[in-house]
Amino acid sequence: MNKIAIAKGDGIGPEIMDAVLTIFQAAGVPLEYEVVEMGKWVFDRGFSNGMTPEAQQTIEKLGILFKGPMETPKGKGVKSVNVTARKTWNTYANKRTFQTLHGVDTVFSKAGIPIDITIVRENIEDTYGGVEHLLTHDVALSRRFITRPGSMQVIKYAFEMARKKNARRITCGHKANIMKLTDGLFLEVFYEVAKEYPELKADDVIVDDLCMKLVSRPDLFDVVVLTNLQGDIVSDLCAGLVGGLGFAPSANIGDHISIFEAVHGTAPDIAGKNIANPTALLLSGFAMLRHLGLMEVAAVLENALLYTLESGKHTGDFGSKTDQPLSTTAFAQAIIDNIGKIPEHQPKPILPNQPPTPTHFKLAANPMLESADHLQVSIVGVDMFIESNLQPTAVAEKCLQHTGELFKLVTISNRGTQVWPKGSSFTNLVNQYGCRFECVGDVPLTQVDILELYRRLMQDFKICSTELLNQWGDKKAYSLAQGQ
Repeated sequence: MNKIAIAKGDGIGPEIMDAVLTIFQAAGVPLEYEVVEMGKWVFDRGFSNGMTPEAQQTIEKLGILFKGPMETPKGKGVKSVNVTARKTWNTYANKRTFQTLHGVDTVFSKAGIPIDITIVRENIEDTYGGVEHLLTHDVALSRRFITRPGSMQVIKYAFEMARKKNARRITCGHKANIMKLTDGLFLEVFYEVAKEYPELKADDVIVDDLCMKLVSRPDLFDVVVLTNLQGDIVSDLCAGLVGGLGFAPSANIGDHISIFEAVHGTAPDIAGKNIANPTALLLSGFAMLRHLGLMEVAAVLENALLYTLESGKHTGDFGSKTDQPLSTTAFAQAIIDNIGKIPEHQPKPILPNQPPTPTHFKLAANPMLESADHLQVSIVGVDMFIESNLQPTAVAEKCLQHTGELFKLVTISNRGTQVWPKGSSFTNLVNQYGCRFECVGDVPLTQVDILELYRRLMQDFKICSTELLNQWGDKKAYSLAQGQ
């Protein structure tokens, strides 16, 4: 019998978790549970990552965490326990399935437009690294990490999942028209992987156009894979298409540990009143059962839920306003009473159990993700980000005094827009410039050369940050300024 870790969560978390586990128990789900300490109340006890060391050890031993919604204390400088858990255990793929649920009225269900969309969101990188700095008192910087190995992990998962569900289409949502290196890398990997799955129709859509199409014709989409921040936004948009976060399951999949959770809020205003809707957590539980190979009981229970919704049973947050809403426990009991019944719309096929998704434990060291690099890398310049409230021409005059024989000043930008050697007086400035120095001639630079330029510029400027201008073969690995 499989044993999993349970974290009940904050606010309504314990109520909806108890409801789900009661349903599992009634169906004879062959699982054992070990409750672990995670959430706001653990922060309040002084654990800065929101979990006790014993909780982390248990989860790493069992490999599966089933968790309720959790709150991160505000104004205490601590990171979200939800994001920390996903990143600590490298659950690189966030899978969220959005389906029309009969009995949950939406604009699309009333129009007879069926929705069955799976969003796969990269779960580790992007701006969710939370690496931020104030460069000046007016200018904040957030670093955005998109890596080839990280992109490969999540995109491979998305294609494999799409193949298994017999998807008709897989789409990459991106902003590579603007973020040509970061989103460009993600899109490049998408089409590299697509070559291995010729039976799937693979295409891409710019993310703003994707959002417009999702709210007008959601039935056109099947599987969509996106970077972290864009995936976060688009997955909540899709939740709105099917009735809200109360009907949105979430699975965070890794090679070693996976997390299944409700992603809605903790709703402290209704905590303890026995009126919360457990559907999202229950749907996440079905995903967990299938991950564990328990296909039969997952389908039986999902059919019971669908039958219950079709029959008009509901909690107070949805459904007919003329019918008496059910409490959390009464709604769970209604599902239990309907175990074995088949819904009229979209019943789930009863499939035989399968071996659980393979998981590898007892890692001797942190896995290093690195792709092969066959090209010669050279340093061809440096971006020096300096603090100054001078006009661009005055900044350039000072910079030109320090170029020496190895460097030439190519451009100066402000908030990414070129302001020297050409620009416009209508461009508003902040007190932080990007000064790009490139090498003179074809001789590559060394890091010592960069440090010498840094030392000279220090005489006139506070240098906030630097970035090397690398080149792989003849491919420049840096972007141009807007207008350059």
